[in-house]
Amino acid sequence: MTDELKQVIVFRRDLKLSRGKVVVQGAHAALGAFERAQRSRREWVDTWSREGQRKIAVQVDSLDDLLDLHSRAQRIPLPCFLVRDAGYTEIPPGTVTALGIGPAPEDAMDRLTGDLKLM
Repeated sequence: MTDELKQVIVFRRDLKLSRGKVVVQGAHAALGAFERAQRSRREWVDTWSREGQRKIAVQVDSLDDLLDLHSRAQRIPLPCFLVRDAGYTEIPPGTVTALGIGPAPEDAMDRLTGDLKLM
């Protein structure tokens, strides 16, 4: 494979989460997407692991934006995982907080998320 791989973690900017909560939600998104990729695109996971597991954190403005991105990732299809919070601390149970996508080829990821603002 000649294309580099990366994982993108997408956060909702409108939730105004604490730094710690953002870190935890990002970890859930990264691990969930990784597990999905292991089942569907093992060769991507193996290459990504050898390449250093590159990750990018970006943001969207709203729940609608995050759900739209999730739907588009599924249609491509790219391995992805939508995080729904358990509600133990800052936000109500079931709140959708983040989306993990990939690891997947950089060109596909850039077409999907390249215009999003970095965290």
